[in-house]
Amino acid sequence: QVQPVESGGGLVQAGDSLRLSCTASTRTFSNINVGWFRQAPGKERDFVATITWSGAETVYADSVKGRFTISRDKAENTVSLQMNSLKPEDTAVYYCAATTGGPLDRESTYEYWGQGTQVTVSS
Repeated sequence: QVQPVESGGGLVQAGDSLRLSCTASTRTFSNINVGWFRQAPGKERDFVATITWSGAETVYADSVKGRFTISRDKAENTVSLQMNSLKPEDTAVYYCAATTGGPLDRESTYEYWGQGTQVTVSS
């Protein structure tokens, strides 16, 4: 079993940067693909970015492409989401999720989910 845990959320101003981290409890992220999703108030949970176990493949939602970067640090058993040029529209609860399958941009693919971390971007 995998229990992802998110951290790094907070309150920032538009244009600032923030780095989220996802770590696994119970077991390592080895051989597991990891994705980030977010849910804004009153809206559905949306795909943000994903990375394969090797870190060689990444996919981003159009809304964050060019601003967000997902990466994996195997030594620290961590997957990070670097968020630059943040906008108020990025305000949401961000979730880390893990799966052994695909396709990686679909929410239904992921079996294990964290509790989420709040990101708030003010103007």
